[in-house]
Amino acid sequence: MTEQLSRQLNALGAIAISLVLGFGFYAQFAAGELPCPLCLLQRVGFVAVMFGLICNVIFGPRPVHYAIMIFAALFGAAVALRQVALHVIPGTPFYGDAFFAYHFYTWAFITFSIIVFGTTVMLSFSSQYQPTRFQPLKSMPLLSRIALFSVLAVTALNAVSTFAECGPFQCPDNPVSYWLFN
Repeated sequence: MTEQLSRQLNALGAIAISLVLGFGFYAQFAAGELPCPLCLLQRVGFVAVMFGLICNVIFGPRPVHYAIMIFAALFGAAVALRQVALHVIPGTPFYGDAFFAYHFYTWAFITFSIIVFGTTVMLSFSSQYQPTRFQPLKSMPLLSRIALFSVLAVTALNAVSTFAECGPFQCPDNPVSYWLFN
């Protein structure tokens, strides 16, 4: 695997995670499902995974970038599994609507598991590791630029929406409105 192919695969991964978070925004704003604190922590995990992906796009693939992705995905998977465990107890209501028979936190756990697997596969191709070569925005392929801007946009939107929901305080366990608009 060449360095350029690896950068492009990482860019595709960043776009895919941006779409996952974008779907979360759709559920939040179109369906009115405010994310709970555990949902917000899962979003942090996805943003951290995107950080590792974008580091590989900008600076070239490095084992340390893949390590960031694996740690972030393990964090996100642990949070998602905690939420799944909370709702497995009989009589405990689910949080949010189901999507293809699973709730978002279950999908998050599945997605984080796939990220860990995919990252370890990518990590194993040593031919992608070349001397560090920063790739400026002007010389990036279109796919890399799209990935970079989608990651920046979805990260900024997550920060703004979380502040709108929680403000400078601890987020409510079962949010029903935005703090900023009350």
